[in-house]
Amino acid sequence: MSIPLSRRVIPPVVPASGDNVDRILRLVARLVSVGYVAYLALLMPSIASESARMAPWWTPPTVIAVFGLGVLPGVLSFRSDVRLMRAGAATAALAFLLAAAVWPYAWEGPDLAAGDAFWLASFPGLASLAAIIAWPIWAAFLYMVVSCTSVMAITAAARGGSSFGMLLTDIAFATMFCTLFVGGAAMAIRTGRLLDSTTAMSHQAAGSASAQHARRVESERFDALVHDNVLASLLAASRDQPTTVVGPLAQSTLAELDALHSPPPLHPMFSTDEAITHLRSAAADADDRATFDVHHVEGSALEKLPADGVRAVGSALSEALRNSRLHAGSNACRTVTVELSGALLTVDVVDNGDGFDPKAVAPNRLGIAVSIVGRMRRLTDGFADVQSSPGSGTRVHLEWPIP
Repeated sequence: MSIPLSRRVIPPVVPASGDNVDRILRLVARLVSVGYVAYLALLMPSIASESARMAPWWTPPTVIAVFGLGVLPGVLSFRSDVRLMRAGAATAALAFLLAAAVWPYAWEGPDLAAGDAFWLASFPGLASLAAIIAWPIWAAFLYMVVSCTSVMAITAAARGGSSFGMLLTDIAFATMFCTLFVGGAAMAIRTGRLLDSTTAMSHQAAGSASAQHARRVESERFDALVHDNVLASLLAASRDQPTTVVGPLAQSTLAELDALHSPPPLHPMFSTDEAITHLRSAAADADDRATFDVHHVEGSALEKLPADGVRAVGSALSEALRNSRLHAGSNACRTVTVELSGALLTVDVVDNGDGFDPKAVAPNRLGIAVSIVGRMRRLTDGFADVQSSPGSGTRVHLEWPIP
């Protein structure tokens, strides 16, 4: 029988990346929209006074387009799809450049005073923040340079050319001033991308580690199954053990192999009675003549026990009984004592057989090391101890503090 381990391992689920970047872009979009509303309120006197110097067809549609579309990214930031928000931001950024591009055709004069600036020159940085929402960072910085150059040239032209000598200085100052805000937004976006990347890598590493752990646990489970059931049955048959020994072992082995095709149990918890029943069944499957005693169950405060832990204890209990049947001698008697008190489950498997020296057991003999001690150690705070000496019988003590 060949059963791939990967069939039972659930692939890790890696959350979709980009959540932090999207969150930052939404915040920037809302900031941009609030900024457009604030600038509209502040610039209304300038817009009204300078509209007399423009062609009648320019100011109303320009104000509606520039400021109306500037509010759009913040409104769309509440939608689940950020693509709509980015499209709205791109539209707002392009509207600002379009207004600057059409300005020369609508300017009628007279010239502005030397200290005045045309109202479009007041917020190229805000339009650049809209651009950084819509496009890559490098494209947003290029947009910022173009928009600052455009509005500074418009202001110089509106002054009648009196400040053309300072145009490069004005462009440099405006660009550096806007860089403070656009650069801050760029760093925030870059930090969000690094956080998204780190989060995705962390989830991937955790998923990989979880899958590796699941494969290791599954491999150990198959190793224990092969040792506890298949090899034990073959060893008993090869030593001409009576059918009363070989038969139950073979039946138990077939049942375990058939269970591999069954879906995992639906209930992760056992009641106290179900846990005792499972341990009693595990003992009976390994040796139906063993005495099974239960103590202090009624006084226990536990109502539910993790099913996986109870099954692990039951498997260790079964292996201890199988080892005793194979090695303790034909006249040995076996007793299983289960004690459940407080939050502690203890099981003692005792026989009065031939006994052995635990220190003399070869390392390649996996019955005790893997199927009993190793299985209990995989439980949280699980413990197993094997006490034996030649001619004095064997005692296997299993202990599990129930979480």
